[in-house]
Amino acid sequence: MSEPSSRYAIPAGTAPLVQLRRIGKYFPGVIANEDVDIEVMPGEIHALLGENGAGKSTLMNILTGIYQPDAGEIIIDGYAQQFASPVQAIAAGIGMVHQHFKLVQAFTVAENIHLGWNETPWRASARALEARTAALAQKYNLQVRPDARISELSTGEQQRVEILRVLARQARVLILDEPTAVLTPAEARQLFKALRDFASRGNAVIFISHKLDEVLEISDRISILRGGRKVATEHAADCTPAKLARLMVGRDIVLADMRGRHVDAAPISQQPVLSLEQVFALNDDGGKALHGIDLTVHAGEIVGIAGVAGNGQRELSQVLTGTRAISAGRIIIDSETITNADAADFVARGIGHIPEDRLHSGLAPGLSVTANAVMREYGIPPVTVRGLYNPRAAGSLAKKIAAVAEVTIPDFGMPIRNLSGGNQQRLVARREMRVAAKILIAAYPSRGLDVGAINTMLRYIVELRDAGAGIVLISEELEELLNLSDRIAVLYEGKIMGIVENTAVDIEEIGLLMGGRRILSEDR
Repeated sequence: MSEPSSRYAIPAGTAPLVQLRRIGKYFPGVIANEDVDIEVMPGEIHALLGENGAGKSTLMNILTGIYQPDAGEIIIDGYAQQFASPVQAIAAGIGMVHQHFKLVQAFTVAENIHLGWNETPWRASARALEARTAALAQKYNLQVRPDARISELSTGEQQRVEILRVLARQARVLILDEPTAVLTPAEARQLFKALRDFASRGNAVIFISHKLDEVLEISDRISILRGGRKVATEHAADCTPAKLARLMVGRDIVLADMRGRHVDAAPISQQPVLSLEQVFALNDDGGKALHGIDLTVHAGEIVGIAGVAGNGQRELSQVLTGTRAISAGRIIIDSETITNADAADFVARGIGHIPEDRLHSGLAPGLSVTANAVMREYGIPPVTVRGLYNPRAAGSLAKKIAAVAEVTIPDFGMPIRNLSGGNQQRLVARREMRVAAKILIAAYPSRGLDVGAINTMLRYIVELRDAGAGIVLISEELEELLNLSDRIAVLYEGKIMGIVENTAVDIEEIGLLMGGRRILSEDR
């Protein structure tokens, strides 16, 4: 272990809360983890970094009992442990909040907190469960609404419920997988405060993230995985984003400049290729989600959609791709008003879709990599000829898409859920770009990706724009929108509060619009 920096000093003689010793995990043709040694100390926020597929999730799945190691041992408080299930891990004080939440949407916050908990009273009224939940929320400095149904909550609020579920079960080590990918900056600040409070009580946090700046802000020490092996553990105070990126990929990363247009890029068309005129749409519960949306997209431009999560972004992306019907207004594609269209019709018209939830909306998790890769072209040659499916052609196309997406796949017949989240995202993106001859709707395309993969993903989008497609880029990362967009529309409570040209962007103005305030001339 290197000498502590001034920012984080480990008291002499302190025993680790968690020790992972020479951990190995192997899948057919894949070394997921090999010879990994990591120590997590009490009072520490320990970040875990690595490219997609570096073995971070596998390692944490071993620590939480989802997988069993093929080699090595887990030591908790100085004692060797074997976890046959997550139940055994949480009993030992190890809890994890995954990227994809596991809450029951129809239940209240209090019901979700107490579901499957051995300390839940046998006979307790809803009011009693809500009171217990409020006390837990106060104890751990996590604001929740005990009586609210999960379906009514924003993504950030749902995450707080997930964390509270874990902490209520006396977790001493809290593992968070890409926790800020679904949070606004304000929500992220609240989370960081709660994590510091939790660690200050002698507990520990393992923080998995691709955002290097926030890793440096929140963590005390950082362990980096590459190719399933640990390459370094560093004190955060001794690191820079460039150093971490270099450790992650084994070379210097030069981030591409996305702001300028290539000299050979297709010009922005005079007429829009896609328009929404006074579009209204309902959410899944029948409530109003979109209110009078007016939006145009031209060929060869990127239109950014900014806004806090839960303000209609999901419904807007679905309307733009034919997966959600509108209740009023008009959708116009190439000067033709579209009525009663479905997703297949939108694809046939050259509209691709990188969805917000890649695993459940963009993929069929139980189907093979090949089936998912060719899904959009399943019914056309060469995959299907004269009504007959050609497995060889499908396999060849899947390999071609994977190669362009820069995804290494050991077995194209395995379920796609076995791929890392980042590799799933890149495969979905390249599949959708093949059909996006006119328009690509990209909802949070870099969510959950590491620094190198984000750079690659954004380059994909710019290349497609330069080829003449129109892009709608939905993102909570303002920096990402500023780097790519020609225009930025701000969405608030299902309404577009304003559209600003990227040539004269005022960050304060965008912030006010995101908060629901229209900018009047006298405000400027």
